[in-house]
Amino acid sequence: MGDSLIRLEDVHITLDGAAGAVKILKGISLDVPRGSAVAVLGPSGSGKSTLLAAVGGLEGVTSGKLTVADSDLTRLDEDGLALFRRHHVAIVFQSFHLLPTMTALENVAAPLELAGKPDPFTRAARELKAVGLEARTGHYPSQLSGGEQQRVALARALAADPALILADEPTGNLDGETGEMITELLFAAQRDRGTTLLLVTHDEVLAARCDRIVRIRDGLIADDTLTRQTAA
Repeated sequence: MGDSLIRLEDVHITLDGAAGAVKILKGISLDVPRGSAVAVLGPSGSGKSTLLAAVGGLEGVTSGKLTVADSDLTRLDEDGLALFRRHHVAIVFQSFHLLPTMTALENVAAPLELAGKPDPFTRAARELKAVGLEARTGHYPSQLSGGEQQRVALARALAADPALILADEPTGNLDGETGEMITELLFAAQRDRGTTLLLVTHDEVLAARCDRIVRIRDGLIADDTLTRQTAA
């Protein structure tokens, strides 16, 4: 799978809470090769979403070193982190975070325009077709089902060909059949494009589709296991 896309070296994150400082991550070291799919599991409050946010440059590191796509995130200011995310990272949330005043096509094209990509609307239309929504490009989020909105969000995430997809419970708000459709699209995109996928989930079945499962408990890695399909 080549060299590392993500490397955490003794990463600690402490946040201010109502009762004082709260240690969220307590010394995480993790190496994720380019092109791999890694699931992060753990109970609520274990630190898995904070880990995802840190890798995406959305949460600062208190101590340690965090390198993603050859960028040392601990050395970047807010502008630098914004540029890093724009050029390397796509995030798929449990909630779809579509702009309600924009059509599906405009939602996908907008970040491409911001990134200065050529032919943003042509590219957006191609991505929407890839997720089966070519007939819904002119519809607004309120006119789309939850599954369709998540497919728009996925198309938006993939349109800029990111090196890294961060997915935080991407099927959490969907029924089983729709969630399976999103899962298939997500893993097909990861596989076909050679993109690295870091997936936070509570779903053991979904996690088992990844190359590797990392379990976090109380801010520490409790287990780090290759799946059977990779080991084979």
